[in-house]
Amino acid sequence: MRWWSVANFVSNAGTWMQLTVQNLLVLQITGSAAATGLSMSVQAAPALLISVFGGAAVDRWPRKLTAAVSQALLGAVAFATALMVALDRLDVTTLMVLAAVTGVIATVDGPACSLLGNDLVPAQDVPSAIGVGALVHQAGRLTGAALAGVAVGFLGTAAAYAANGLSFLFVASVIPFLRPARGAAERTGKEERHDRADSLSVREGLAFFARRPRLLALAGVTGVSAVFGRNYQLTLAVLVTGPLAGGAGSFGTVSTVLAAGGIIGAVLGARLRRPSVRVVGALAAAGGLLQVVAGLSPSLAVLLVMVLPMAVVESVSDTAGTSVLQTDPPAHLRGRVLGVWGSIGTVWGLGGPSALGLLMELAGARGALVAGGLIIAASITAGHLLHGRRSKVPVPLRAGDTDVPARAALGTAA
Repeated sequence: MRWWSVANFVSNAGTWMQLTVQNLLVLQITGSAAATGLSMSVQAAPALLISVFGGAAVDRWPRKLTAAVSQALLGAVAFATALMVALDRLDVTTLMVLAAVTGVIATVDGPACSLLGNDLVPAQDVPSAIGVGALVHQAGRLTGAALAGVAVGFLGTAAAYAANGLSFLFVASVIPFLRPARGAAERTGKEERHDRADSLSVREGLAFFARRPRLLALAGVTGVSAVFGRNYQLTLAVLVTGPLAGGAGSFGTVSTVLAAGGIIGAVLGARLRRPSVRVVGALAAAGGLLQVVAGLSPSLAVLLVMVLPMAVVESVSDTAGTSVLQTDPPAHLRGRVLGVWGSIGTVWGLGGPSALGLLMELAGARGALVAGGLIIAASITAGHLLHGRRSKVPVPLRAGDTDVPARAALGTAA
């Protein structure tokens, strides 16, 4: 697990190096902001359309081999992009094709790497492992963004892509030496033996997700939070530079506090032993209320005070939600469930900023933060109340000569 964490830190740093310069590169090549947005959509589109098939492939193929091959392929794409940038041969068409190929590979790589990390620890430590992964992600993000400026300044834009390619190859070289935990190895063996004839069926994963109230509730909580909150790089940027009359430096300070809060939240999330949808909902509702207060901030100092707990709550909520998502399904369905989640999350990722932008056009930055926070808190509270009002009537089953509640009868039978 230590080796896997180091490898993921290197990979995340490389990814954020590339992401930091990618939009600038597209803008430099095309001179069009619309083309920049289109390249992002092209890379995200495969997740919307074929994530369920990528998850099915993860359930079907050996996990270590799948993760290693997908990482190597992503590295090859990054090296190809770096070479074309260095030779000044990258045009818009090639750029879009490379973005689409990256998106297709990521539909397999994402669930494969997530589940591989869980296999390295005993089942009871999976929530902690997910929290460690979130911490590594935040640390890699900060490091990659900082290194991008240095690499581009001294070596040019191609260096960021080349560094990302090396980071992928580093992960691929580490994977063969990882040893699953004893309990995880047993689960993997059962998974490989389970119904191989139907292991590529996406229908089974979709049906499981649709019939699982916990996962549907998690999707609802995460969806409303993603649409009306969380896009703080957008809403807080408008708030800081608009009503609070700050500049780029002020927003940089806010972004730093957000990143620090994310790291603290990841540490706290790693201590969760039994995360649940109820915990995710409570944290999301609290984050919505904190967002309301942040939207009413009279000064930058007050906003900075509110931003830290907002980021902490968001990070802990994300960690808890990921733990539920990756541990609730049976082992042989987890790849497909993550594939379904990838498609749903892409809808939120594409639609959330647009909906929030429209809300800011109508209500301004403060109004969007306040209204969005209230919608999040009210929706989650209403869902909790409706769930609590469901009547639970025991079904009598005859056991011998007397009727007993279903749970007792089934328990005796078991």
